[in-house]
Amino acid sequence: MRRPPPPPTPPPGVAERDTGSAGRTAPRRDRGAGADPGPRDRVEGRPLDGNPAPAADDGEHPTSTRDVWRAARARRKALRAEIRRFTQRSRRRRMVMLGALGVAVVIIGGSVAAAYSPLFAVERITVVGATTLDASAVESALSDQVGTPLALVDSSEVKAALLAFPLIETYALEAKPPHDLTVRIVERTPIGVLRSDAGYTLVDAAGVALATTSDQPAGQPLLDIDGGIDSAAFESAGLVVRSLPADVRAALTGVTATTADDVTLTLSTGLTVVWGSSDDSPLKSATLAKTLVARPDASTIDVTSPEVAVVG
Repeated sequence: MRRPPPPPTPPPGVAERDTGSAGRTAPRRDRGAGADPGPRDRVEGRPLDGNPAPAADDGEHPTSTRDVWRAARARRKALRAEIRRFTQRSRRRRMVMLGALGVAVVIIGGSVAAAYSPLFAVERITVVGATTLDASAVESALSDQVGTPLALVDSSEVKAALLAFPLIETYALEAKPPHDLTVRIVERTPIGVLRSDAGYTLVDAAGVALATTSDQPAGQPLLDIDGGIDSAAFESAGLVVRSLPADVRAALTGVTATTADDVTLTLSTGLTVVWGSSDDSPLKSATLAKTLVARPDASTIDVTSPEVAVVG
């Protein structure tokens, strides 16, 4: 009878462990140095000997202190460059603004200085708008302004000089550098003459006396107004005379009024025109012109009601 072969000898480091009555054995690893711990010896992926488990190599490397220092230095360098660039841009903008301001100050200052200097002194005075007045007489009255810088012409002195000419109703000064001063005047429009002990006084619609002569001026109607120049009748008569057509105004010889509503005109042809008030004067003028053409032989025309003229 043959004997069974002896069990195989386990390799070094593996001890035989009793598996029970079956007589089978299971290999057991030696826990010595260099041995791989079993599943029960691992706690959260870390061996029981206290050494950390090696990390898997995924291609990334930990950041070193040198890398952090280099990044901080690069950031500081970029920040300094940005600050330098912003400062230079601000400096350039400030220099441009200061330069423009300096140029403006020089131009304005130079202009003001030149305006008040003899470079822009008055050498010629021209009067515009004079028809009845003698323009040369007005220019002579303003001759004191010659040699005065245009910017220093005194309007009060000009006004005082022009008060000597009652025919001037309004005026305006116009400087024309470098040496010209223009005076634009608007003359008063005379409406007729008032007779008094002093003679015949030429007046405008505002009652301003323009001239007084011993004889009645040619072409100026005689005004017979109750209440004088301060009355409502005079105001109404003045408005009527100023609204007349040129041909009628040239033939006008007399104006009478006792109230503001009964202005009556007398023409050189002997025609009497009953005008009434100054209301609707432009329409009354048109009606009168048509009636004169239609009835040249009329002796009286009443245009108090401008829609229908009454001819006598």
